[in-house]
Amino acid sequence: MASGFFAVLDDVATLLDDVASMSKIATKKTAGILGDDLAVNAEKASGFASKRELPVLWAITKGSLLNKLIILPIAFLLSAFLPWAVTMILVLGGLYLAFEGAEKIYEFFVPHKTTLLPPNLELPSKKNILELEKTKIKSAIVTDFILSIEIVIIALGTVLDQPLLNQILVVSVIALIATVGVYGIVALIVRMDEFGTRLININERNNSISDSIGRFFVSALPLVIKSLSVIGTIALLLVSGGIFVHNISLLHHLFPSIPGLLLEFLVGLAAGFLVLLIYKGVKGMLLKPKSKSS
Repeated sequence: MASGFFAVLDDVATLLDDVASMSKIATKKTAGILGDDLAVNAEKASGFASKRELPVLWAITKGSLLNKLIILPIAFLLSAFLPWAVTMILVLGGLYLAFEGAEKIYEFFVPHKTTLLPPNLELPSKKNILELEKTKIKSAIVTDFILSIEIVIIALGTVLDQPLLNQILVVSVIALIATVGVYGIVALIVRMDEFGTRLININERNNSISDSIGRFFVSALPLVIKSLSVIGTIALLLVSGGIFVHNISLLHHLFPSIPGLLLEFLVGLAAGFLVLLIYKGVKGMLLKPKSKSS
């Protein structure tokens, strides 16, 4: 009886060790998406009144957890019964990520035309502020849903050849990291300016050490969010390019002399601008005004 109990413990220890090793690999594969998820959500969670930042972030976090609860069972069913669909979804998601990265680059060089409206001097009502919060929360949750699909599918793609139990444990760990880890860091980022303000007000002396550190945190917040946006864009193209290179054999052996990381970036960039071109063309055709018949 005792030997059987210790054998079970040994099996559990081996399983956990395997899951830990595979989770490290899956985390590396999804690092780009996690970086973009961090950048996107840091941007969406900022811009609210100081006392509303954490409640808004908590609402987005709960929506993210619900997204994972919806996505994970579907992903495991696909893995069990239609494993080829995982690769197909992975490539389709790669096209979306490449498009998003290319669109960000395009909008940086060719910004949207904006129509200047007369300034509204009336202060927004509490009802309007809450409606704006709900709109931004819904937008953040929808974006999280799309990114969560990619995170789960990429993580699942690294363990498709493993038993189903290993797949469930590894992908669930990654999904938990994608929610708790990402939104925990986002909470720290969006509160940087509040922390800096408290350091500045900690004493009445000017130019104290706390003042210098506090001003650093206050001024660093917009720079951090902008930097995350740039890093996230690069990560989008790298991740999408990696998906294409590793899942399309023709691309995998294309240009063997080019370093792998550079090849993945270039493939992601080319695919992104191709999808962007198609999107712009279709959108232009649909929005083209019909000529009046004489």
